[in-house]
Amino acid sequence: MCRNIRTLHNFEPPADADEVQAAALQYVRKISGTAKPSQANTEVFDRAVAAVAAATRELLDGLTTTAPPKDRAVEAAKARARAELRYAR
Repeated sequence: MCRNIRTLHNFEPPADADEVQAAALQYVRKISGTAKPSQANTEVFDRAVAAVAAATRELLDGLTTTAPPKDRAVEAAKARARAELRYAR
């Protein structure tokens, strides 16, 4: 799956509309194989992004967990540490 799509569930503060929209856009770009659709495909591309964003929001709103919410700063620090190990030369 696309590396740019991040987990959005169980964070404090919760994922906002911009994060959901960005994830939907990345997903549609990946599936369609294009970062920017042609003029002929712009309308269907935009509808797909809106539909994926709506489905994502519905999913996030419906998920439940007993785990405590993750802290975005802590998770970002962990990701940076993993990247340093992965790309260390």
